[in-house]
Amino acid sequence: MSYPILEYDSTREAFIEPSKVIQPRGVPEHCVISFFREVIDKVAAEHKARVIVENRWEDGPHPLYEIEYKGRRLAFFHPGVGAPLSASLLEEVIAFGCRKFIACGGCGVLAKEIAVGQLVVVSGAVRDEGVSYHYLPPSREVQANEIAVEAIVKALDKRNLPYLVGKTWTTDAPYRETANKIAKRREEGCLTVEMEAAGMMAVAEFRNVLLGQVLYGGDDLSGEEWDNRQWQTRSEIREQLFWLCADACIGL
Repeated sequence: MSYPILEYDSTREAFIEPSKVIQPRGVPEHCVISFFREVIDKVAAEHKARVIVENRWEDGPHPLYEIEYKGRRLAFFHPGVGAPLSASLLEEVIAFGCRKFIACGGCGVLAKEIAVGQLVVVSGAVRDEGVSYHYLPPSREVQANEIAVEAIVKALDKRNLPYLVGKTWTTDAPYRETANKIAKRREEGCLTVEMEAAGMMAVAEFRNVLLGQVLYGGDDLSGEEWDNRQWQTRSEIREQLFWLCADACIGL
C-alpha cells in the first residue's frame, strides 16, 4: 500500500520555486518569527517599525517589518497558524533574503509539572504533520539546529531565566489529540504539543538557513480533562519572549 505523504521527491527545484518568483528585497539577515499577533502589532507601533515587504495571503496581511535593535537590523513577522501557512511564509521570507531565524510561540504541555509560562527550547519535533514530508525524507523526527538552540540557551542564561530543553509533538489536528496519542508522545519524550515546529524546521534544513524555536507552556493535556489554564492571557511573557528571541537571533 502506498501513501502519498511518504512519496518524498528529492528534486530540488519545485514548479513554483520561491527564488524564481520572488525577488530579494535587501532585508536583514536576522529575523524573529512571533506567533503572538498582539506583540507584533505592539512592537511595530512602539518602535516605529518599517514595513519592508507588504506580504499578503488569503487570510490577510503578513507584512515583514524591520527595526533597529542594539545597533543591528532586525526583521520580524507573524507566520499565521499551522504548519502549511507558517512554512510557506517562511519560504517567502527566505526568498526575500532573511537567513537567521528564532521563533517564539505557545504550546500545550504533556506533563502537569510544566507550568503556564514555563519556557521550553525545542530540541526536535515528532513529525505528525504533513509539511515536513515534502522537504525531508520520511522519518519519525526532525532535529533542531544545534547552533540556533545554543543561541536561545545563551540568551536565557544571560537573563537568568529557567527553561527546559526538549522535544515537541507537531500535529495538524488539535482536535484529534486523543488520550492514546498523548500517552504515546509522552512515552517517546515529548514535553509539548504545537502545530508548526516540525514544518518550519524542515523548511530551514532544506533551505540551509538557521532556525530555532522557544515555546512557553500553555494549556495542559496531561490530566483526565483538558485544562486551558487561560494561557493566552500571559501578555507579559509573550512580549518578553519576543525580545528574548531578538537577543538570540542577533547572536547568531
